[in-house]
Amino acid sequence: MISFSPTEEQQMIVNMVKQVATDEFRKVYREADESGEIPAHVVDTAWELGFISTGIPEEHNGLGGERSAITGSLIAEELAWGDLSMAMHTLCPALVAYPILEMGTPEQQSKYLPAFCGDKYKPATAALIEPRFNSDPCALSASARLDGNDYIVSGEKCYVPLAADADLLLVYAAENGSTQGFILEKGASGLEVGEREKNMGLKALPTYEVTFKDCRVPQANRLGGKDGCDFNRIMNCSRVALSAMAVGVARAAFEYSRDYAKERAAFGEPIASRQAIAFMLAEMAIEVDATRLMTWEAAWKLDRQENATREASLVKMYADDMVVMVTDGGVQILGGHGYIREHPVELWLRNGRGFATFDGMAII
Repeated sequence: MISFSPTEEQQMIVNMVKQVATDEFRKVYREADESGEIPAHVVDTAWELGFISTGIPEEHNGLGGERSAITGSLIAEELAWGDLSMAMHTLCPALVAYPILEMGTPEQQSKYLPAFCGDKYKPATAALIEPRFNSDPCALSASARLDGNDYIVSGEKCYVPLAADADLLLVYAAENGSTQGFILEKGASGLEVGEREKNMGLKALPTYEVTFKDCRVPQANRLGGKDGCDFNRIMNCSRVALSAMAVGVARAAFEYSRDYAKERAAFGEPIASRQAIAFMLAEMAIEVDATRLMTWEAAWKLDRQENATREASLVKMYADDMVVMVTDGGVQILGGHGYIREHPVELWLRNGRGFATFDGMAII
């Protein structure tokens, strides 16, 4: 039987994350968006909660807790409610840690996982999206071919978060017709990080174009070794994470515009009492809740080690449309105030618009 009530432990985690999102993220999100930088103490505070190290076994210096997609969805939603850029920055190391944890060889796990369990933030990232209009995760232009004891990785990627500072980079490339992952360490020969991208949203999160020019990767650094990785499951975990974050961003816009509509008076009454506004808010609330339930269903199947491709794909497509509709509704409800930076709804709309292109930028 499916339960819609979080466990006592999950509720404790949600409360903890909500406090960080409120006390840390919400206090500096506008400053971070304007300056393009997230204060270091915010990242450190979030890292100390151990979102990633909790699910890593004790033998690799982790806390040995259970890794749950449902719990991960709850965390991702609350962090994104605080601020999407900071949420993605906080969880970015998981793009490397979780695939290695689930699919890496024992040698890869022993070598790399302990680094994600230290007191200091471990910058690591993944490169999946390619700078072409028909970029397809399952038919990548970036390629990998075996040459002696090394793989030769060539190609271009974009929207790679934290690439300039990352100590580890998990790049996905086509190998004999299938997508596989390859672990690169900072300073690898042939790895070139371009200038920081100028994006419409996610302004506080640095993303980069990355070029791989005949980059040599040791054969031992092929994710999963000879068996390779289950890229379909990685994508499903990413789709669920992004859907949960979309719910967080949309919920933030809904709550803000709802409260504004209750306080903003026109013609002697709050605008929330006007049927057009009330119906818009109701539709926004329905869409947020519907997407959350679809996200939980896909996460539930992931936790049961079932094929969640259908559920994850459907919720990701639904969430991409939902977050744009809800955040745009927030701008409309605020009227002229929705278009100025004094209110955060314009920021949420800019961030929400990008979810359709964020494939592989988050994972649970």
